[in-house]
This record gives sequence, structure tokens and C-alpha cells, in this order.
Amino acid sequence: MPVHKLDEIDRKILAELQADGRMTNVELAKRVGISAPPCLRRVRTLEEAGYITGYHAVVDARALHFEVQVFAMVGLQSQAEVDLSAFEAKCIEWPLVRECHMLNGEVDFILKCVAPDLSTFQTFLTSQLLSTPNVASVKTSLVIRGAKDEPGVPFEVLEARLARNA
Repeated sequence: MPVHKLDEIDRKILAELQADGRMTNVELAKRVGISAPPCLRRVRTLEEAGYITGYHAVVDARALHFEVQVFAMVGLQSQAEVDLSAFEAKCIEWPLVRECHMLNGEVDFILKCVAPDLSTFQTFLTSQLLSTPNVASVKTSLVIRGAKDEPGVPFEVLEARLARNA
């Protein structure tokens, strides 16, 4: 867990990089109001402290002909830690599974899957997911369209909370 105490400049750096991880250090420094050398030092410190865990391009799945997105709600027969970990390990192996989250409630896991077509997803569902040991049930929901897909955290909420507590 990060232990570095974030100040206002650190939070601005994180918010700017979350919005555009490709900007140059000079541009980042300009946006947050400091010079480039201390900005770069701060970015490195934020990386080392674990606040920044990577940089990614946002790829348009449909442009690459991945037309199907499905959420799969998975129930397991056993919720013993060894069984939960075994299922998570399988999810990491499956390329169509892009996200895997363990949940509290009726469903044990929700998986976000992408596939080029429905047939490919159906083959994955029947030959891999449903045949995995300990899987008791799978309910799927096909995404019709997405209205919002924001990365990271809402920094405006963090700033408002900090302002109230100041």
C-alpha cells in the first residue's frame, strides 16, 4: 500500500496523468504549475510509492473487430480461499476475460469478457468457463452499448472531501 503523503501538486499530477498518460514531463509540469525537474522527481516518487502502477493505451475494441462484450456472473460451489484463488488463476489465463472481480453477495465473481463474435464467446463459455472445476453457475449479460467508461478515480470527489476536512 502507498505510504507517501500526497500534497496538492501530487494529486494534480495523478489527475493529469490519469487523463493523459502520454503527455511529456514538460507539459505535465506546466499543467501542475512547477518546473520539469521536480515534476519528474515527483512522478518517479509516485510510481515507486505505488500510486502509479502503469501506463496504458486505450484501444478501441470494435476497431479491432471485437464486437462482443459480455459480463459473466459466476457462482462457485465452494468459497474456500484455495478455491477462490484457483478460479482467479484460471481467469488470468483466459485471454477473453479482461477483468475479474470477486464480489460480496449472490454472485462470487463478475467477469468482463470481450470476443470478436458471439460464437467465439459461446465456445469459451461452454468449453472453458462452464467446465472449470468448482463453477456452479454462470449468468451472462451481453452489453448493448456503453454510456461511460472512465479510468481510475474521481479526483474532483477527493479534492472536495479534502476541502471539507481542511
